[in-house]
Amino acid sequence: MTEAFINRIATAVPEHDVHQAFVDFADGMLEDPRVKPVFQRMAQRSGIGHRYSVLTPDRAKATTEFTINAHEFYTRGSFPDTAKRMDIFERFAPALVRCAVDKLNLTEAERRGVTHVIVTSCTGLYAPGLDFEIVEHLGLDTTVERTMIGFMGCYAAINALKAARHIVRSEPGAKVIAVNLELCTLHLQETQELEQVLSFLVFGDGCAAALISAEPVGFAMDSFRSVMIPGTRDLITWRIRGVGFDMLLSGKVPAEIGKALGSGSAEVLAERSKDDITLWGVHPGGKSVLDAVERGLGLSADALGASREVLDRFGNMSSATVMFVLARLLGKATPGELGCAMSFGPGLTAETMLFHAA
Repeated sequence: MTEAFINRIATAVPEHDVHQAFVDFADGMLEDPRVKPVFQRMAQRSGIGHRYSVLTPDRAKATTEFTINAHEFYTRGSFPDTAKRMDIFERFAPALVRCAVDKLNLTEAERRGVTHVIVTSCTGLYAPGLDFEIVEHLGLDTTVERTMIGFMGCYAAINALKAARHIVRSEPGAKVIAVNLELCTLHLQETQELEQVLSFLVFGDGCAAALISAEPVGFAMDSFRSVMIPGTRDLITWRIRGVGFDMLLSGKVPAEIGKALGSGSAEVLAERSKDDITLWGVHPGGKSVLDAVERGLGLSADALGASREVLDRFGNMSSATVMFVLARLLGKATPGELGCAMSFGPGLTAETMLFHAA
């Protein structure tokens, strides 16, 4: 059976670092004086130093065709409706996608050879969509097959890689571009619920692009597993409402992940032992999530270094995030090293991929 490889990964984020601006904004939004110090303490312990957005936090910059002022977009008592948020998504997402796919540095021959485009996003949608933007921007053949994977949340990138592997294994000459684009900062909600505000604390915008083919370069995708954790269906939800997309991210998630991994690591890792794995590509859903994975699997303190670096530098960019982690691992892996990629999302579900460095 033909093997499928992640040959290259490229990443991109918008130019505006909004993390501290959000911490200040959220502190002002919270009215209960007993809650404010709790939020500030959690922000300091978040393990996040930077998050990026298509919205600018600079109050001095006026909203124009090319710049959206975050303070004007999110005005207390008058947060934008879903239509306005989707308008911003449609205006700004294509530029971020173009930036990521350009960083793949495809040769002319590789462009001519692209047969499939897969796009994941759960933070915006329109049609003709980002799949068309990619085809037009790269000048791909108009017969390229396009697949959109929507609303799967943080683990969607693993599903995109799974689909790409199926394509390459069934069509050995295929070359697949997989893109994960999320503008999470377009979905801030005005709320006094601390748990919800803390969930907004971790999310940022970002995009990843990958080239997948049968060429034996990069990471060979060996196998995939999907594990649903019983009794956790309502711990992560994501629904389209009148005022943006509404997320519920329960504080119980890390404990459930840690418990599930502690009792079911054999199910997640299949035939491999954790001691054989040196490349851990775990989705940094938050510091507490990484801590739970580390405890649940009994990993060393430095095993999730790439994940913690991505969390610190970019926050959680939903489906794009695990690809940022894999990009770091790809840059330092040596041939033969074994790896495990893992993402968590609605369900509560863990999507995992076992791989090795070619």
